[in-house]
Amino acid sequence: MKITEKIHYVGVNDRNKSLFEGLWPLPNGVSYNSYLIDAEKTCLIDTVEVDFFTQYLENIREIIGERPVDYLVVNHMEPDHSGSIALLRQFYPDMQVIGNKKTFGMMQGFYGEENGRDIEVCNGSQLSLGSVTLDFVLTPMVHWPETMMTLAANTQHPSSNTLFSGDAFGCFGALNGAVIDKDMNCDGYWLEMVRYYSNIVGKYGTPVQNALKKLAGVKLDYICSTHGPVWHDHIEKVVGIYDCLSRYETEPGLVICYGTMYGNTERMAEIIAAAASRAGVKNIVVYNVSKTHHSYILRDIFRYRGLIVGAPTYNTALYHEMDVLLSEIAGRDIKGNHLLGWFGSHGWASKAVAEIQRWNDEKLHFTPVGEPVDMKQGLSPEIRKQCEALGEAMAAALFL
Repeated sequence: MKITEKIHYVGVNDRNKSLFEGLWPLPNGVSYNSYLIDAEKTCLIDTVEVDFFTQYLENIREIIGERPVDYLVVNHMEPDHSGSIALLRQFYPDMQVIGNKKTFGMMQGFYGEENGRDIEVCNGSQLSLGSVTLDFVLTPMVHWPETMMTLAANTQHPSSNTLFSGDAFGCFGALNGAVIDKDMNCDGYWLEMVRYYSNIVGKYGTPVQNALKKLAGVKLDYICSTHGPVWHDHIEKVVGIYDCLSRYETEPGLVICYGTMYGNTERMAEIIAAAASRAGVKNIVVYNVSKTHHSYILRDIFRYRGLIVGAPTYNTALYHEMDVLLSEIAGRDIKGNHLLGWFGSHGWASKAVAEIQRWNDEKLHFTPVGEPVDMKQGLSPEIRKQCEALGEAMAAALFL
């Protein structure tokens, strides 16, 4: 799978894993992308998860046969990208690993790997492979402390400047035959890129912005991430998505998510959604937090400015799944202009509404909108009016 004259794709697809990192659903699988530069010197960029090593080695040998691998660049040390290092050493004992200081500390910790011939680089370091020159750009906390990117420039083909970006610009979803975006329909990858960013990278907006600034002005013909397609035709769109997400820019839409035990709190959510719709909000998504995996809810919270959450009181505390979701939102340190409304219900002791407010006061710091609605037992005409008022207040705030 040739990308440019000197760069080949040697990655693999995982269509069997159901949860990425044991957390995030993979309905369409995931790819582990590795790349081989076949210049005067040969160089691998990242590896693949160790379970796929046999296929990975076959992919490498299909390109270079029995020739040695001279270098391995490690842009990111998460095991889905570094897991094959130790086995590669057995097949290519003279291979030199290239990484930064933190890379080698982690490599020792994960795999007991230590080799006095390896090459430590810093921001701005260069390495010549002959007709291809590598420039190294350190991008700490995108999204681990050792992360870096590698720029490859082919002196013989100036239109093939390639960025090996690690996890940045990646997305969920296996590759279905084609590798480069120009050879495939990319429609299924865009929301999966947002879901990948919001769940994996979302906490680190400032480091992502710092990385984008380092890359500003650099001519890129290809972006080779460690997950998802190789970007060529859609580079501007891909970089734009990461720029907007890392600056916490949102669309004028509304996420309503609720927990419910017997359907009463769910009725409140439906009334709020209908009122917001009548008031002119077109982008509305409604989720039951106990049914929809939170990764999809987090994705849409990153997309849309408005958020309304509601849940019952449970054991004199907040309904468990809503408590978990609020913790996950807080853990991503979402900044910007997010709006928050909330509601709750109780049978005999009101706690949910107060707990949601506490989450916002202490952790989320979103802008409160409307009056919280607290329903005791069942829906009454007065509670219906309050729910409608909350939906209308959010719509008005979204259009300001």
